[in-house]
Amino acid sequence: MSKTRKKPKSRPGKGLVAADKIQPQLWNISHAEAVEALKAQGYQVKEIKKITQMKYQISISYWDQQGNICSSFFSYRIFDRWQGEVEKLIYSTTNLREFAQLSHRVQYEFKRYPYSQEMKDALQDTLENREYELNLAVLAVRGY
Repeated sequence: MSKTRKKPKSRPGKGLVAADKIQPQLWNISHAEAVEALKAQGYQVKEIKKITQMKYQISISYWDQQGNICSSFFSYRIFDRWQGEVEKLIYSTTNLREFAQLSHRVQYEFKRYPYSQEMKDALQDTLENREYELNLAVLAVRGY
């Protein structure tokens, strides 16, 4: 008798957006914010033409310095707001178990998605600081 093999269940997304920890599609990115983010990435932006926000990425059409219309998809991780949202998540963890789960997601993000080194370093520092605070809280409860 042959056994039918079950297909392994696909694992749910581990990223912060897939896990609904961050919902950047609701941010209402301004033209000024888009210009700032694109210029920081090295794009020669003169003016934003159109912004279309989706769950996992943002489409930005813009005029470059030569007057050409350019359009591309970008990760929300190029925006400073992303770092602020991740930091809020980190500092909202109330225990070490919750922190460990979030820390795992953030490390997954670092491996899977492009982060600037500055943002990665800042978020890593935030993780280390929060872990230290939570460990101190545990020691205080135990009377150490």
